Amino acid sequence: MSEPRIGVFVCYCGGNISDYVDVEKVRDAVAHEPGVVVATTNMFTCSDEAQQNIIRTIAEEHLDGIVVASCSPKLHLGTFRAMARRAGLNQYMYEQVNVREQCSWAHTDDRAGATQKAIRLVRAGIARVFNGQPLETIRVETVPRALVIGAGVSGLRAALGLADLGLEVFLVERQERVGGQIGKWGPLFPSGRRGEDLIAALAAEVDRREGIHLYTGSRVVGKTGSVGSFDVRLESDTGQVHELHVGAIVVATGFDRYRPREGEYGFGTPGVVTLEDFRGLLESAGADGIVYQGRPVHTVAYIYCVGSRQGECDGCHPYCSRYCCTAAVHTALLAQERDPSLRQYHLYRDLRTYGQQELLYDEVLSKGSLFLKFADDDPPVVSGGDGALQVAVHDRVTAGELIELEPDLVVLVTGMEARQNAELVDVLKIPLDKNGFFNEIHPKLRPVETVMDGIFIVGASQGPKNVPESVASALAGVSKVAGLLLKGYVDLEPYVAEVDAARCSWCGECQQACIYGAIEKVTQDGRQVARINPSACKGCGACAPPCPENAIELKGYTDRQVEGMISALAREVA
Repeated sequence: MSEPRIGVFVCYCGGNISDYVDVEKVRDAVAHEPGVVVATTNMFTCSDEAQQNIIRTIAEEHLDGIVVASCSPKLHLGTFRAMARRAGLNQYMYEQVNVREQCSWAHTDDRAGATQKAIRLVRAGIARVFNGQPLETIRVETVPRALVIGAGVSGLRAALGLADLGLEVFLVERQERVGGQIGKWGPLFPSGRRGEDLIAALAAEVDRREGIHLYTGSRVVGKTGSVGSFDVRLESDTGQVHELHVGAIVVATGFDRYRPREGEYGFGTPGVVTLEDFRGLLESAGADGIVYQGRPVHTVAYIYCVGSRQGECDGCHPYCSRYCCTAAVHTALLAQERDPSLRQYHLYRDLRTYGQQELLYDEVLSKGSLFLKFADDDPPVVSGGDGALQVAVHDRVTAGELIELEPDLVVLVTGMEARQNAELVDVLKIPLDKNGFFNEIHPKLRPVETVMDGIFIVGASQGPKNVPESVASALAGVSKVAGLLLKGYVDLEPYVAEVDAARCSWCGECQQACIYGAIEKVTQDGRQVARINPSACKGCGACAPPCPENAIELKGYTDRQVEGMISALAREVA
C-alpha cells in the first residue's frame, strides 16, 4: 500500500490567527511531515477562491487527504467536507485543526508559544490523516411515524405539525386528560384566551386528524432500536400494553410548579397563597369583589422569584423561570378589573417582562401598582397571620428604606421546576442538565436535539418557557423530525466502535460499559462474539478500555491514529 499524499492548508483568518501565530512558520514546519506533499497558506481558507484552489490542488497533486488549520470545526466542518466531496476526495480523509479558538485566541500574549503549539496541533492532524482510512456514512432507512410524549400545549402543537406534514403520529399522555398546566389556567396574555379554551381548540384539531393516535392515561415503559427505527412499549393505567414502531421521538413532558416549603415566606399561614391559588380566587370573585375565607381583600402583596433565583438551598432553583413576572403582572391587571380600588404591591428581585410583555408592566404601573425591589441577600420577611399579616422589605429603589406592609393577602409568585421523569430518563437514555431539565446538545447550533439521535426535546421539558416560546420550540422539533423522516433515510457519522470478531471471546464487559444499548451478543462461526449496532453507537469509546482482548476500536480514532497524534504532539518543535 502506497504512502498517503496529504495537503496542508494553514489559514490567516484575516488576522484572527496570524496576529498571534506565525502562520508561515507553521507551514514551513509541517511541510516535510510524513505524507505531506504540499503545504500552503490562505488569507481566508473558507472563501470560494481558496476552496477552488484547494480543489485544483487535490486533483493536480493526487491527494488522498487534506488538513485545514483554521477555526473551530463547529463553524466550517460542513464547508470543507462539502469541498472534499466536490473534489472527489473522501470527506473523512479531511481533518480540521482548530488553531484559532484553541491556540491564537487562547495565547494572545505569547506569539512564540502559540506558534509552537500550532505546529504541534497541525502535526497531530497530519498524523491522524496519515494513519486513517476512508470511511463512509452509515445510511439508515427511516419509518415515517413519530411518537410525541406529553400532550400539553407543546406536545399537541408538535403532533399537529407532524400530522400536517403527512407523518403518522402517536401522542401519549400520562394523565387522563390532555392540556398539561396550560389547561388549568384562565386568561392568557396577549390573546386573552383562557388556557382551557386554547387546549380545547388544539384537542379538537387532534381529533380531526386521522393520522394522530392519542393514548391518555399511559406512559412509555420501554424502548429499543435506534434513530429511524424505534420500538416503543406503552402501558396504560389499566395495564393495557401497546407496541409502537416509530422513526423519531419528541419529548414534551412539560414542567411542575414549584411548591413553597412550609414557612417559606409564611407559606402555610392563613392569607399566604400561591399565584395559582390567587388566580382561583379571581375566577370565583363575584359582585362583592375578591374574598378570602369570608374576608374581603383590599390589599395584596406579591413576592416574586419564590423557588427561582434563590441560590443554594434545599429545594431551591438558581435559574429564572421566565414566565412568572409576566404571570404576576397579568394577574394584577385581572385583579384590578375585579376591584379597581385594590391596592397592590410587587416585591421583586429583578423584573423580566421582556418583549411584548413590557406592555403589561407599563399598564399595571399606570393603574397604581407599586414595585419594591429587594436585594438577593435581603428578601422580604412575612410575619403574623389570621387576618393580621405583616410584610417587611428593604426597598433598594429608595436606598434601602424599610417598608412595612399589612396586606390582606400575600401572593407567592412561584416558578417552574423540572418534572420528575426518572422512569422516562431510564427508558430513553437522554441526559438531564444540572437543573433537572432534559439537556439539548447546543441551544444555538443544535437546538431541541439530544445526544440520542432521533430523540428531540421541546417545550418546558428542556427548560422554563412561556406559551409562545413553548410553541416555537415544538415547531422546531417538528422541523427536525420532518428533516429526519420525510426523505426516508438518514446518514449517520461513521465514527462508531468496531469489533474484531477474530479476537473477541465474549466476556460481556463491553456490553456492560455501553449505556446506549448498542452492543449485543451474537454467534459467529460457532463462537459467541460482540456485535455493535452502528446506528445506535454514539462513538463514545466506553466499550474499548474494558475489553481484555483489545478487540474494539473506534473508526476514525483507531489506536494507530491516536498513538500517532500523541507522538506528533510530544515531539519537540525545532
